[in-house]
Amino acid sequence: MGKTAVITGITGQDGSYLAEFLLEKGYRVVGVTRRTSTQVNERINHLEGKIELVSADLLDQSSLTAVMRDARPDEVYNLAAQSFVPASWAQPVLTGEFTALGVTRVLEAIRAIDPHIRMYQASSSEMFGLVREVPQCESTPFHPRSPYGVAKVYGHWITVNYRESYDLFAVSGILFNHESERRGLEFVTRKITDGVARIKLGLANELRLGNLDAQRDWGFAGDYVRAMWLMLQQETAKDFVIATGRTHAVRDFVRLAFESVDLSWEPYVVVDPRFVRPAEVDLLIGDPSKAKAQLGWQPETTFEQLVERMVRADLERLSRTVAV
Repeated sequence: MGKTAVITGITGQDGSYLAEFLLEKGYRVVGVTRRTSTQVNERINHLEGKIELVSADLLDQSSLTAVMRDARPDEVYNLAAQSFVPASWAQPVLTGEFTALGVTRVLEAIRAIDPHIRMYQASSSEMFGLVREVPQCESTPFHPRSPYGVAKVYGHWITVNYRESYDLFAVSGILFNHESERRGLEFVTRKITDGVARIKLGLANELRLGNLDAQRDWGFAGDYVRAMWLMLQQETAKDFVIATGRTHAVRDFVRLAFESVDLSWEPYVVVDPRFVRPAEVDLLIGDPSKAKAQLGWQPETTFEQLVERMVRADLERLSRTVAV
């Protein structure tokens, strides 16, 4: 009998890739979704009939406890959060409820139903914020620069606390930026590739962006979900930085995206102060050496391949729209 995994945030980018990965491993996959008046399941529509969807909410303890009781999972992957950094300034309290206290509710549900359940918590490189050292590793101090980053720090440390207090197998993956064609359009990488595709197809004539000098360590989401699974297969619960170890400026992403459609970026890109963060995170670059040594993990998709893949996917998507 295969293992059962519960994934919160299954409708998101990481949740959809993780569900695919676990199905290939023979898992029974139970996805947690929030009950809304409209379903937003486009990333997992192709998995219909292969996964089970249940309704619960990170704001509601009883619903999470019911999921653990009914599904009886071997593993829980907590990927749900208010995950868009700019929105965390507009909704700081809600971000704290979902992204911070929501982790505690998941942990409490596990502790109440079966403390042998293994849990993965999605931590974030945004916790490093105003970085104290370059590159950032598991022991680098946190200095978050957004309500989202602050909430993620809480989620990270409450996971450590439950591991040490209740002997739960609870780990955090400190994932650096990971992208794909399934990334939401509000995120800068997808905003760029969608914008480039629109300009190439004659649907737009400019792309408005914020800080082009911010530097990030970008990888492919499909590679990163493999690391999540590996972390829960270890004998000992440990936290890991998951990253490529390479950094690129937003400007580099823009240049490569335009080059992939044979255009120069300068005539089309407008720097708009509205898209500059109140407190910027200037340089993030992760040190994945622990994950490589202890998990046997390393990214398989290069930065250049990632950018080209995303632009190609947006071109195909928008071309279908134009044809209709």
